[in-house]
Amino acid sequence: MKLAHVALWTRDLDEAADFWSRYFNASVGSRYDSKRRAGFSSRFVTLPDGGCSIELMTGPWVAGRAAAEVEGWDHVAVTLGSREAVDGLAARCEADGILLSPPRQTGDGFYEAVIRMPDGTPVEITS
Repeated sequence: MKLAHVALWTRDLDEAADFWSRYFNASVGSRYDSKRRAGFSSRFVTLPDGGCSIELMTGPWVAGRAAAEVEGWDHVAVTLGSREAVDGLAARCEADGILLSPPRQTGDGFYEAVIRMPDGTPVEITS
């Protein structure tokens, strides 16, 4: 088995798609507007080299992140393949003001940094 995709609610579909394209070179699919659920739209982004797909979803009912920790999925982690790649993307994200946590070796064995999507959702980047 393998994970087919993960889904993420966002208030700004295009801004979220741009984030994944800009920082991870993800390919962005066309917008889907549901005919059965008024206001629901989505786009798939796919990471390079056969990586995971992420379904970005929006609707007028989507609320902002009222608390730092809420019930449900917390973050996604993207493996970049090397410590140097983590350091490079972390530096780029720091310059853009979206670095939440600088690169570090974690107690559970990961070399990672944490960046944030425009809506505040954390994304771990690992080696």
